[in-house]
Amino acid sequence: MKIAQRLLPLLLVILAVIGIGCSHVDKTVVEDVITNELDLLKNLDSKTTQKYISYKELFPDAGEEVKLSDEVKEVFSLFFQDFDYKILDIDVDKDKKTATASIRLSTMDAHTLAKDFAASQLKMEILEAADADSQNTEDITISLEERYLILDQLLKTNEYDSVESNCTIKLVDKGDKDEIWEIKRTYSLENDLVGGLMTYLSDPDILSPEDTLAVYLKTLKKMDMEEMSNYLGVESILNTSDTAKNAIASALVEQVHKNFNYEVKESSIDGYNAVVNTEISTFDSDAILSAYQKELDTYLSSPDAVIDGSQKRYQKSHELLLDSIESNTTVKTAPAAFHFTNDGVSWKLKDESSELGNAIFGTLTTSPVEDGDDAVNEASEDTSEEYSEDDSGDGTEDDSGDDS
Repeated sequence: MKIAQRLLPLLLVILAVIGIGCSHVDKTVVEDVITNELDLLKNLDSKTTQKYISYKELFPDAGEEVKLSDEVKEVFSLFFQDFDYKILDIDVDKDKKTATASIRLSTMDAHTLAKDFAASQLKMEILEAADADSQNTEDITISLEERYLILDQLLKTNEYDSVESNCTIKLVDKGDKDEIWEIKRTYSLENDLVGGLMTYLSDPDILSPEDTLAVYLKTLKKMDMEEMSNYLGVESILNTSDTAKNAIASALVEQVHKNFNYEVKESSIDGYNAVVNTEISTFDSDAILSAYQKELDTYLSSPDAVIDGSQKRYQKSHELLLDSIESNTTVKTAPAAFHFTNDGVSWKLKDESSELGNAIFGTLTTSPVEDGDDAVNEASEDTSEEYSEDDSGDGTEDDSGDDS
C-alpha cells in the first residue's frame, strides 16, 4: 500500500510528460502545415495564391471571364512580394480534431491600394463614357480583366508600405489513423491574407464624395477636345454648323486647360446623399459673351451685315464668337455645389455631365449664335427699309434700286 502511494506521484509525472510530449508533437505538426502553406505565398507561388484567393473573390460583381491573360495571373504574385508572417501561438484540441493558430501577418497596405484602385477605375469609366458619347459613367461596365489590369498597373508603378495585422488560422485533422492537418479556407482567412483588400474594395465609402469629385475634375481637365466635347456635350450645347462647332469647342477646351481649377470649401453627408461645395475657377463666360455681343452689335449696325446676306451673317457671328473666346484672358471664380448619391457601391455624381458643364462653361451652356442670327435678320430688315426709302426719295418703287 505504501509502495503504491509512493508510485502514484511518479505515474502522474510520467503521464504529464507523455501528455506534454504529445501536445508538443501535435503543435509541431500543425506548425509545419502552416509554414509549408504560407511559405508558398512568400515564394510567390501562383497556384497557392489561387487556392486561397480566387480571381472572382475580389470583384464578385464583375462579369464572368472565359480566359484571363497571363498579366492577370501574376497580379497576386506582385501583391505578395513583401508578404511575411510569424506564428504567435498554436492550440490543439485532440478530442475535436481541430487546431487554432494565431498569426501576425505583414502585408501590403491594402487600404491605400483599394483607394487608388477605386480612383483609377472611376477615371477609366469617365474616359470610356467620353469615348462612347454616353455622358454617364453608369452606362459603362469595367470587365474583370480590366480591373485586374488596373491592379497590375498600380502594383508595378506605385510603392506601398507594409502593414501588420493579426489573424487566426483554423485547421482540422482529416486523418483516420495518421494525423493529416488541413487549413480551413474561409472568406475571413482570404481577406486577412491580402490585408483586408477584399473588404476595402467592396467599401462604398472607400472614396469620399470629395475624393470622388477630385477624380472627376482632374480627369476632365486632362481630356482632349474630342473627349471633353463628347462628355460634356459641348457640341450639342453650341448647336452650330460642324466646322464652326469644332473650332468653337476646341477654343473652349483650350480655355479650360489654361484656366480651370477648383477648391473644396466644405461638404456634408446626409445618409446616402452628399453635397460638396466648391469654388470653381474657369474662363469668364460672361466676359466672353459681353465682348462677343459688343462686336456683334457693331457688325449689325454696319451696311456689311445687309450686303453679306443670311449665310455670311451666320458665319460672321461664329467668327466673332470664336475670336472672343480665343482672345479671352479673364478668369472668374464662383461657388459651385455638386450633389452625390451613394448606391451602395460608391458615391456617384448626380447629372454629372450637366453639373460639370454648368460649373465650367457657365453662361455659355446656351448658344449665343442662334440669338445673334435672329438679331442680324431683324437688323437687316430694318436697314433694308431705310435704304429703300432713301433711294426712292418720293417713296415710289425703283426697280433698279431693288435689283441693286
